Amino acid sequence: QVQLVESGGGLVQPGGSLRLSCAASGIILDYYDIGWFRQAPGKEREGVSCIKRSDDKSYYAGSVRGRFTISRDSAKNTVYLQMNRLKPADTAVYYCASDCSFDARYRGQGTQVTVSS
Repeated sequence: QVQLVESGGGLVQPGGSLRLSCAASGIILDYYDIGWFRQAPGKEREGVSCIKRSDDKSYYAGSVRGRFTISRDSAKNTVYLQMNRLKPADTAVYYCASDCSFDARYRGQGTQVTVSS
């Protein structure tokens, strides 16, 4: 059974940092493009970042570029999203998926990130 499990969310003050993890079982993440997405209450789902399987090239939404970094740890079969200088506008449920599109074959259940003082 394939599972993607996000973790690392929580409550953080503006300007703080969090590192989200997307850990997989049943698939090898190195074989997939991996995307991070987020959805805030009452808002459209947004693609945040993606890392390509072919060359590990990464892509970011304009709203997070320069603050977020996506990376892989092949040994741990995990993809990370390092989030720095967090803003209240970053508050959302964050999801990982086995593609740069949310219409991926595999998706996680999400982890809540709340940025508030």
